[in-house]
Formats: sequence, C-alpha cells, structure tokens
Amino acid sequence: MHSATIFEAKTNLSELLRRAQLGEEVQITSGRERKPIARLVAINSVPESRRIGFLKGRGNVGPEFFDPLPEDELRLWNGEGE
Repeated sequence: MHSATIFEAKTNLSELLRRAQLGEEVQITSGRERKPIARLVAINSVPESRRIGFLKGRGNVGPEFFDPLPEDELRLWNGEGE
C-alpha cells in the first residue's frame, strides 16, 4: 500500500489516481505523525477472490452432498467422542 500526506496527495493527485486504477490502495495521512485518515481505491477494482461467482464452473457438488450424515459422523461433528 502506498502512503502519501495530504500535501503530497494534493500535489500528485493524478499519479495517485492512476495507481488506484491499477488496483493499488493509497493511504492518505495527516500531521507529523502521519496518522492515517483516508484510503484511496478505485471504484471498480474488486479483487478476483471477492467477486461473486468467481469459482463458477470450476467444481461440482453431487446430489449426495445433501444427504444426511451417518449417525457416527454426526456424533463426531457434535463433539460427542471419537
């Protein structure tokens, strides 16, 4: 993540926006202690792993997935011994 003070952000806004468009997060800081106050991110930059349906078609769940668990396995899931 890139970090810039308010002054740097005002001076280099175009460059910071370009970085955000490329998917980088830019943190805006304030004061001598550089306290984080804002984050600059592109509106349409959603990481691939957070996009809904990104695994569609890459796996298959058979109908047996929805069958009830056998009693002995169900007891294990419920923490009732081994």
